[in-house]
Amino acid sequence: MAKHVAVLMGGWSSEREVSLVTGRECSKALKAAGFKVSEIDVGRDIATVLSRTQPDVCFNALHGRFGEDGRIQGLLDILGIPYTHSGVMASAIAMNKVRTKEVCSAIGIPLAEHRVADRASAFAGRAMDAPYVIKPIAEGSSIGVRIVRKGDNLAPEEDWRYGEEVLVERYIAGRELTVAVMGDKPLTVTEIRPRTGFYDYTNKYTDGKADHLLPAPIPPSIFDQAMQVALLAHQALGCRGVSRSDFRYDDTGPGPGRLVFLEINTQPGMTPLSLVPEQAAFLGISFKDLVTWMVEEARCDS
Repeated sequence: MAKHVAVLMGGWSSEREVSLVTGRECSKALKAAGFKVSEIDVGRDIATVLSRTQPDVCFNALHGRFGEDGRIQGLLDILGIPYTHSGVMASAIAMNKVRTKEVCSAIGIPLAEHRVADRASAFAGRAMDAPYVIKPIAEGSSIGVRIVRKGDNLAPEEDWRYGEEVLVERYIAGRELTVAVMGDKPLTVTEIRPRTGFYDYTNKYTDGKADHLLPAPIPPSIFDQAMQVALLAHQALGCRGVSRSDFRYDDTGPGPGRLVFLEINTQPGMTPLSLVPEQAAFLGISFKDLVTWMVEEARCDS
């Protein structure tokens, strides 16, 4: 009998729409791989729904709060249903950019200057010398990210829903790089070149808004460093399954430049425009084989 996989998607975070696309793509591939699939748009009655559905495995296609921050993972541990991606602790730490930086700093991973600030002073240009980047402490998909440059005095958005404290990070000139890790293996390095602006939510999820250069045209020493740091961050946070680490590479000065780690995504997107499936395909791993591997690796926290 085919293994029954419940694909958890949607939910109520700010990344709901991205999650729905990820869930549908993964469901399609899992069905093609021969699994019995139940698609579940997650609501607050998810424990009841899962008890009724009785899947063998949950494929966690949720993004953002509740789905990516350790809470759904804890529920699945209680219910005893194996699930894809990282467990409770790794998910909770990785979702919080400040805590992630604390772990990474302790093991020598290169980081940009950063601090926590109240959002009013951050938007007013008073958090540190410009240019700097404002980020919600616990959101993904570049939601809420702003760049403050010299002379800017941005008004905080009235509908800001991401907390009164924000992460302020020194803006690093140069290029955007990313590395996926699958199990204990970094896949490759992609350079992301937005056609306009920076790699924000629109450029991430709109076809034709950014170019992906694969493998990244960077010096071999930087390529190797990015691969090593992505694996180190994955292991240090206790991640499992698939993760993706994002970097800035400052090559604006003399020499080979410097690599700066930004953050790790424990549940990276799996949409037609997403970076992890693209890197896997570059190495000869089909999307169907990728999601099959993720289901086979699914488990609860021990």
